[in-house]
Amino acid sequence: MIPAIILCFVIGYLVIVFEHPLKLDKTVPAILMGAVMWALLAMGFYGGSLSVIDAHDPMHPHIYDMFNGMDKTAAGGFKGILLHHFGKTSEILIFLIGAMTIVEIIDLHRGFEILKGWVKTRSKKKLLWILGALAFVLSAIIDNLTATIVLVTLLRKIIPNKTERLWYAGMVVIAANAGGAWSPIGDVTTTMLWIGDKVSTAGLIQNLVIPSIVCAVVPLAIAMFLPAFQGEIDVKEEDNRDEGKLLSSQTMLFLGLGMIVFVPIFKTVTHLPPYVGMMFGLGIVWLVSEYIHPEEDFTEERKDAYSAHKALSRIEMSSILFFLGILMAVAALESLVVHGSGALKYAAEVLQNTIPNQDVVVMMLGVFSAIIDNVPLVAASMGMYTEPLDSRLWHFIAYAAGTGGSMLIIGSAAGVAAMGMEKIDFIWYVKKISWLAVVGFLAGCGAFILLV
Repeated sequence: MIPAIILCFVIGYLVIVFEHPLKLDKTVPAILMGAVMWALLAMGFYGGSLSVIDAHDPMHPHIYDMFNGMDKTAAGGFKGILLHHFGKTSEILIFLIGAMTIVEIIDLHRGFEILKGWVKTRSKKKLLWILGALAFVLSAIIDNLTATIVLVTLLRKIIPNKTERLWYAGMVVIAANAGGAWSPIGDVTTTMLWIGDKVSTAGLIQNLVIPSIVCAVVPLAIAMFLPAFQGEIDVKEEDNRDEGKLLSSQTMLFLGLGMIVFVPIFKTVTHLPPYVGMMFGLGIVWLVSEYIHPEEDFTEERKDAYSAHKALSRIEMSSILFFLGILMAVAALESLVVHGSGALKYAAEVLQNTIPNQDVVVMMLGVFSAIIDNVPLVAASMGMYTEPLDSRLWHFIAYAAGTGGSMLIIGSAAGVAAMGMEKIDFIWYVKKISWLAVVGFLAGCGAFILLV
């Protein structure tokens, strides 16, 4: 049964990696993989051929088995393990649903149109640095995926030439991924580590902000000397940068971003899990959106167009289900006993014996995150290692997984979003942008190793 569970994970993983050639949404193999792996684990456990481990307390893990076929304590232990993993996964999913809904409410009120007014230069070099800075800062607040979508949308309005626009989109991906790495709400993987009590907000910022800045600034500094960023952009004089704004745009932008930023403060003050703070923030934004008047001639009939109900209908539930499937699949591996310990813990021990230098292992994780999704990689690492809160290892994993995906256009959610919006060719990105991402990644790794 153990080979069957591992084979299910490998096959599901490969289907996810090759979702584009297969033309299959990665959510499908993810949720099937999660369900089938737990089904196989349950059949093996209740059949007496498998043991499971409760690693809720890493210092005192408990192994359950049903070898006598009638152990009620073991059966209860299995259900408890499943509920524990589902609970930890649900914390992440509720957090993401809240954050995505707030961002959609801001977008419905055209709050991101405010950003257009901040871009008033024709110089390609200046525009590169402005967009890089916006991507870096915004991704730390509203996550790297949303920041990329917002800025690529902005690029379409200020750069009519698609060939020129692709270069900026590529650099936005690099800066957004770098910016998301040092914030607990900037990337799904850092959010997972934060909610999983592997890193704290203060520890993450203190240890990763400088490596993340290096990771973004070095590629931008090199890119500004490339031919693509020389000269000026042709901008129509009659372009009205205030077009599209509403009466509520500015209020909803700053309120929404403020509520998201408030979540770590809420967690620090109350010691409650982050999803509770995100629920509070969503409640405040939703409340204001019910009574604010987006237009001069606002009527009750138009209310639905700006409502939270409309925002909820626009969030990507497929992404939420993908995370559910992936995280539960990894949880099954974490619970499966192999040679007296969890399968992932055993894999970590083998890896550590093969490659004694932990920094090299983490950097390899960053490279792998460009090829395969970083969510299961980080989820697996959380089951592999038992280091305490704010251990150097967790911070390096957060950096590597968050920024390594920039090396390929399919290596991060931000890259995939940019690829879909601008139809960026995979080979073009490899030739033009990947080497800049590699240089930035290595420079940030060097800064981390020297400073931490």
